[in-house]
Amino acid sequence: MRKVLTLDTINPNLIKVEYAVRGPIVDRALQIEKELKQGVSKPFKEVVKCNIGDCHATGQKPVTFIRQLTAVTTLPNLFDDKSIPEDAKSRAMAILSGCSGSSVGSYSHSLGLEVVRRNVAKYIYERDGVESNWEDIFLSNGATEAVKVLMQMISSGAQGNARAGVMIPIPQYPLYSATNSEFNNYQINYYLDENDNWALSRTELERALAGAKKECMPRAIVIINPGNPTGQVLSRQCMEDIIKFAVEHELVLLADEVYQHNVYQPEKFPWTSFKKVLSEMGSNYADKLELASLMSCSKGYMGECGFRGGYCELINFDPDVKAQLFKALSARLCPPLLGQVAMEAVVNPPKPNEPSYALFVKERDAVLNALKEKAELTYNSLNSLPNMSCNPVQGAMYAFPRIHIPPAAIQEAKIIEHSSGKCIFSLLQNYLSVQESSFSLDDNVIRTVPQNQMK
Repeated sequence: MRKVLTLDTINPNLIKVEYAVRGPIVDRALQIEKELKQGVSKPFKEVVKCNIGDCHATGQKPVTFIRQLTAVTTLPNLFDDKSIPEDAKSRAMAILSGCSGSSVGSYSHSLGLEVVRRNVAKYIYERDGVESNWEDIFLSNGATEAVKVLMQMISSGAQGNARAGVMIPIPQYPLYSATNSEFNNYQINYYLDENDNWALSRTELERALAGAKKECMPRAIVIINPGNPTGQVLSRQCMEDIIKFAVEHELVLLADEVYQHNVYQPEKFPWTSFKKVLSEMGSNYADKLELASLMSCSKGYMGECGFRGGYCELINFDPDVKAQLFKALSARLCPPLLGQVAMEAVVNPPKPNEPSYALFVKERDAVLNALKEKAELTYNSLNSLPNMSCNPVQGAMYAFPRIHIPPAAIQEAKIIEHSSGKCIFSLLQNYLSVQESSFSLDDNVIRTVPQNQMK
């Protein structure tokens, strides 16, 4: 009997999806780990995973307050536990009061618990000094789900040059190229300048857009700040140029701001949200730009990747469009409740007069200071190696070094193994990295993102 679903009959966009940080190279790494456990002899004892920013998987300890809050909401008997501080209990009570049946095992509103969305709005106001409407905010299954639903909304559903065009930075986080493929959007690459610490210029944006207009209908631009995987923090002037560019060319701005806590030289390279910059540019821009800002509990000092918590704030979106987006979100029923609880801890952390404050600050600062030290160590170590160069890590969790591989070595590796994953492991057998082409650059060097693994 013939199969109904084959590569010829399934959605062709699914076949186009490539997500390198979870692709064949990672599969090969897992296979090597199994071989090591089975006693297979190799010239190393472990595989160091540098392909993704999974903080707790690499030894980062959880922040006590976040875990206390999730613990109490999950097991209400802990309300009677005197070791749990009252500020964690009061937040847990507020969350459970908003849950059906007073249980995080129930569904929430499809956009997330109102109490958490209101506290997200308060967090944004305290961060930026700009009013935020909680009804413009939806909670999500990590920032990833928000990216996907926004990309789906942006998609025109058409073919050929009627497809929606989405501008993404190169180097990029492969989520964006994968999602463009999934929804048949045309990917418009704009290139960051490695020789200028991965800076972005208005000239480059204009070049990229002009070259793509005959291929698609440009609709959006993605900005990752701080940069993933490049680790730069955008200057105020650069952000203003991006906003002007987006308004003048009628583009939606998707601001990936999940690394906003990971800034290692704030006095020299301060991080500012796009919302704050936009609000200070006058009504010609502040009232026009359609901006979606994304945040997550997976990065920062939290590193709670497994909880899958995130939020998205929509600014200047047409009310009818927002209603359609929220309708689409209702089909998922709701974002994970424990992810919502984790986001509550992020946007409503202990205050100076509360019992958890001292320990919270100590643990938060310890994580961020350690990441700062690792950023400096990574930069100095990589640049001390032959045939390798790397820009300073200003923010996020990654370095993006260039490993200059001699042509003869590349040719020999191709002879040994033809597939990209095996080729890389022929060159760097115990060091899990991601091939350059995964970030949409050339194949003559290898890139890696090792900062989380540095001891």
